[in-house]
Amino acid sequence: MELYDVIIIGSGPAGYTAAIYASRGNLKALVLKGTQPGGQLTTTTVIENWPGFENGIDGNELVMQMEKQAKRFGTEMANETVTKVDFSSAPHKVYVGDKEYQGKAVIIASGARSRMTGAEGEDRLFAKGVSTCATCDGFFYKGKDVIVLGGGDTAMEEAHFLTNFCKTVTVVHRRDKFRASKIMADRVLNNEKISVIWDSTVKSFNGKEKLESVTLTNTKTNEDTEVKVDGAFLAIGHIPNTEYLGDAVELDEKKYIVSGEHMQTNVAGVFYAGDVEDQRYRQAVTAASDGCRAGIEVIKYIESLND
Repeated sequence: MELYDVIIIGSGPAGYTAAIYASRGNLKALVLKGTQPGGQLTTTTVIENWPGFENGIDGNELVMQMEKQAKRFGTEMANETVTKVDFSSAPHKVYVGDKEYQGKAVIIASGARSRMTGAEGEDRLFAKGVSTCATCDGFFYKGKDVIVLGGGDTAMEEAHFLTNFCKTVTVVHRRDKFRASKIMADRVLNNEKISVIWDSTVKSFNGKEKLESVTLTNTKTNEDTEVKVDGAFLAIGHIPNTEYLGDAVELDEKKYIVSGEHMQTNVAGVFYAGDVEDQRYRQAVTAASDGCRAGIEVIKYIESLND
């Protein structure tokens, strides 16, 4: 069986950057691209906060360039999704169904996915008015009316951030009290540009080519109300893509990887990068930064095995 120096699980900016560094370090590297090759960037049309592109760049184009760059340095790619791992002994084992890959080291860069509402029209209008990242897309809604769904600190942060661009921001929460910290909730409640619709959930996202309105259902009266909006930002949480790991590495209560020193998990030779650990920033550029660090650490780790 072929043995790799490093197997990289995931193909977003974290995984591809790790691959670039590992391959340039003369390591034999394999990227298992996963169910969504390119990661969350592929759901974004124009990315305007990636350094070096004055007029922005299409998300798919950016990750395609990353992949080509990694391949240029010798990284192998496979359009496969990891189903389980075994890190109990060296070399580490990564499985795609019954197929087994072996690596002296592994970088986990499988990312996270936004928690969605499941409401009618959500998939169809995603990136056409429905967004999961105010930092990424808020700029496109200058002078527009938007809603933010959620009641935690993330929703408060996104609502407050959007007031820098939007005409009005309405927070929609399914309960009659925010679960956010008091300081974050007060910041929203005291902002004159932000209003709140309590005890409500989204029944549907409406519009033909782009979002035009949302239908809200009151959780107490069951009454439906249509609200005209230009944008809807989902801030109801994220789900790390770590199900396949089982108990192979240490995870926290939310199933994110527990961070260690120098991008290491609690298992020797197993590293992490990007949104599988990052619960705060969740940006492409910070994921790439993690990939850089993980790639460098893997080079040092492989060198230590050869000493």
